[in-house]
Amino acid sequence: MLFTDLNLIEPLVRAVAAEGYDVPTPIQQQAIPHVLAGRDLLGCAQTGTGKTAAFALPILQRLFETKPNSGAVARPIRVLVLTPTRELASQIGESFTTYGKHLRFRNTVIFGGVGQGAQEKAIAQGPEIVIATPGRLLDLAQQRRISFRDLEIFVLDEADRMLDMGFIHDVRRVIALLPQTRQTLFFSATMPPDIIELSSRILHDPARVAVTPIASTAEKVEQSVYFVAKTDKGALLEHVLQDTAIERVLVFSRTKHGANRISERLEKAGIGSAAIHGNKSQNARERALASFKAGSTRVLVATDIAARGIDIDGVTHVINFDLPDVAESYVHRIGRTARAGASGIALSFCDSEELAMLTSIERLIRMRIAVIEDHPLRGTGGRRPAASPAQQQPQQRHEGRPPRTPNPGQPYNGPRFDTQGSSRRPNPPARTNGPGPARPAGEGAPAAAPPPGGGPRRNGPTPRSQRRYVTS
Repeated sequence: MLFTDLNLIEPLVRAVAAEGYDVPTPIQQQAIPHVLAGRDLLGCAQTGTGKTAAFALPILQRLFETKPNSGAVARPIRVLVLTPTRELASQIGESFTTYGKHLRFRNTVIFGGVGQGAQEKAIAQGPEIVIATPGRLLDLAQQRRISFRDLEIFVLDEADRMLDMGFIHDVRRVIALLPQTRQTLFFSATMPPDIIELSSRILHDPARVAVTPIASTAEKVEQSVYFVAKTDKGALLEHVLQDTAIERVLVFSRTKHGANRISERLEKAGIGSAAIHGNKSQNARERALASFKAGSTRVLVATDIAARGIDIDGVTHVINFDLPDVAESYVHRIGRTARAGASGIALSFCDSEELAMLTSIERLIRMRIAVIEDHPLRGTGGRRPAASPAQQQPQQRHEGRPPRTPNPGQPYNGPRFDTQGSSRRPNPPARTNGPGPARPAGEGAPAAAPPPGGGPRRNGPTPRSQRRYVTS
């Protein structure tokens, strides 16, 4: 299938061809006809699948083929795209500008972290399309600087990241400002229960498109992990970057300060790098992204929130300097490479404190990540458990039996292990004071001795005064 087969108007096809695209991606093939038909849409697609063009192209065509609602102001806001980050908002705005360059529609981008004076002027000029983050948009709405009375299309992009970042309440407040009669397009890389609930509230008989299994990783990403001590990760990164095949690499840090330290270390080692995160000014972030896009900066160090908006072709490698706390973030991270059908490589550094995170990631992606043993710091880190977490089978528990000892040949010392490999808090020690008998320290523990005086062991329920309750 070609773009010419999607019933797109000639100016849009010409703009897409000028960018070097002839064949639409699966999400574009599925979504564009539904959006052109005016239907609500629920789209689940991992990052790097061409999702922005999947809604930008048909939206531009609908604006071209329809007139504003009767009674509308001269140049009303007809489309609102809500995104979680400034970078993503800026890149969506660039996409609308690129694809709509042969049409006469204006778009403006609204986000916080900068003065709002220029944004107020842009709104006053009457853009048909507004791309915004929730916080600044609500500020302008409360100040009555912006109106959505004549809105026709609402796009909620990266809904799951909105939830992760704590924006979901702001999203609901924005939705409350919109007219009930509208077309709504809802996109999310993953579909947790809260996102499913929100989509059911704002979508009306939506068409559903999902181009990959939920929470799956990019098929063309080659994934590997290094086991290394936390203190040796910096040295390992320098060693890995000696490979000249790593042309353009995105390095993920769990914290903002960590991103700064990584970038500073690489600069001292003569490796061109820049860091982006929430503490950087918008101008600094834009300069870093522009330098990375142009190829003058080889390494971009980012936090999860900042990197969610990065849409750059040609990222050859993603390196997880720190494993993410949330397994789903791993999917979003490695989605920065292997975009739009290209191949890519994802490398992760795992120290002994991150083994549980690796377990969660492997369980989510349903695969065992290959271990790279051949590196100079291989003896300093942790090791994967003997059995792959993704391959563990639930153990059948029998009433009256103690759980199996986690390490064969060693006595069971209290904590109960569930079938997923996590542990619960140990049972409290046996109670020895009080008039009643002692309770066992744990399931299957030997019976306590009779109380002083040789009295018989009490049968039946434990008196209320002697009961112990689980509080966690």
